Amino acid sequence: MNETPESKCFERAAAPNDAGTRLDQFWSRELSGSGISRERIKDWIVGGFAKIGGKACRKPGHRLEGDEKLALLPPAFSIKDSPGAEDGPLPVVYRDDDLVVIDKPAMLATHPAPGKPDGTLVNRLLHHFPQLLPETSGMEGERPGIVHRLDKDTTGLIMVALNEGTRLALSKAFAARAVSKTYLAIVHGRPKAELVDQEAGDANTGRIDLPIGRHPSIRTKMAVLPKGGREARTSWRRLWTDRLGRASLMAVRLHTGRTHQIRVHLAHIGHPLLGDPVYGPAQHALWGAHGGPLAGLAPRQMLHAFRLAFRHPRTGEVLDIRRDPPEDFSALLNALEADCQRVVLTGMPGCGKSALLRALGRQPQPPPTFSADACVAALYAPGADGATLIARSFGRELLDESGGVDRPRLLALLQEKPSLRRELEDIIHPLVQHALREFWAAHASAPLAVAEVPLFLEAGWRSGSGEAKSSQPDVLADVLVGVRCPEEMRQGAMRESRGLTPETLAAFDSWQWPAERKLSACDLVIDNDGGLEGPDGLDGRAKELLAALAAQRQERARLFKARQDALLDAVAGETVELPGEDLDESELDWEEDEA
Repeated sequence: MNETPESKCFERAAAPNDAGTRLDQFWSRELSGSGISRERIKDWIVGGFAKIGGKACRKPGHRLEGDEKLALLPPAFSIKDSPGAEDGPLPVVYRDDDLVVIDKPAMLATHPAPGKPDGTLVNRLLHHFPQLLPETSGMEGERPGIVHRLDKDTTGLIMVALNEGTRLALSKAFAARAVSKTYLAIVHGRPKAELVDQEAGDANTGRIDLPIGRHPSIRTKMAVLPKGGREARTSWRRLWTDRLGRASLMAVRLHTGRTHQIRVHLAHIGHPLLGDPVYGPAQHALWGAHGGPLAGLAPRQMLHAFRLAFRHPRTGEVLDIRRDPPEDFSALLNALEADCQRVVLTGMPGCGKSALLRALGRQPQPPPTFSADACVAALYAPGADGATLIARSFGRELLDESGGVDRPRLLALLQEKPSLRRELEDIIHPLVQHALREFWAAHASAPLAVAEVPLFLEAGWRSGSGEAKSSQPDVLADVLVGVRCPEEMRQGAMRESRGLTPETLAAFDSWQWPAERKLSACDLVIDNDGGLEGPDGLDGRAKELLAALAAQRQERARLFKARQDALLDAVAGETVELPGEDLDESELDWEEDEA
């Protein structure tokens, strides 16, 4: 057990070769074998407990002249001022006689602070590890054993010293940047191309080297400061982005330990943490305003201390510890991946696509549906965009008395002049595609949505139209379902039910791919050869289709889980370099990190 130093008075005489030495460095050197950290010595000096020539000096950075009489009188320590022990969950990942590594849960502050005297990690530590109590350890203050910190909302690995000697050694290791800290973060959006690490030649890797200090106008916040900030370096690697570009999973490494460093740096480059209203207020408000299940899945800043690698202060053994993120972190990733399954029905004219769409709507849990034919009908209505553009391109004679498109007259014109069909498609297809995108967006939180689009393949929409921004994949369909109908049925009862002449159906067929080519391009094919009702009719086929689509979603979730596990294994397996045990005191950076 370390002897408590607070009842002693330390006296020394500065030698000539001490000229220019900082006061805190002098006492740190003189008391190096006592288990007293330089940070505590600095606190004592600032508190007025250091004297030079009998006069108090409150400046840790005061430079000695080399012939002074020095004294350090530590304040009397009162056990009643220490935090109280409290029972509570404390997931231990690693422990020995010198230190313990905890998997800190969310919503748990690391140590007491003004206005928060209890209910912290330290309070729980004192209950589970009574050797940290001041009467045993001699560690005073509100942070016995604490050598680095995590924000209240941040989860994951935090290391705690179980005696003062270990605390001093670990504090020194942190100050020397001899501890490797890797975090997992879920951020808004996808890192921009101009932010990548050009030297690494990897578009998914970046570095941020920007000084951090107290915010100039909001004292409770930190900020990137062009002048006056302390060196702060962060490196990141993008592991995954959801296909809509809403959020990304990042592996982040701290190379310095500034307060709120990860939150400040990522917000500064335009990608704040999800669930962080302090450093990403605009993005946080917009995220919540969108509603849906995702809005409630980021109740805290999505930051997790995933990996901690360091040399054991007594044995020198390298300890490399990981802890996978908690359930709320994984649930958000899963929800981002499991966005709406976009299903498109297509097939030859008169094959029963619309009937299958209606059959899907009759199921016990019907999916949202979209009809391109209904969309075109709305565009042809009086005063609608389609009618206006057609009148402008082909003349007002194609409008009926009400101002809507005269569809029989338009069809006759296209049969007479087939070359005009491409011009008409250039007008109508972008409008239909825009409506389809709005439909997908409106139902992004649904398990699946189904759209009937007869010319989906012919319009080139399967491979994407290029309309979407490059940062957001142009996904217009996840599953393309073709409807196959016997030719005699399509040319007979199906054609007659729609009031089409053989010539009109032939004209429609000529505008589409051949049936075999069209169906071979589909992911699934549904046979319409048994009428509407019953297990062999379209109602039965609709039930089978929904079951097949649900199985695809389950397989997608399984593959995503396997991919995430592989990504985390890769991050945990990355090589880290740790400095040796000989650390130069003059080059240490004495600030505990607070991610």
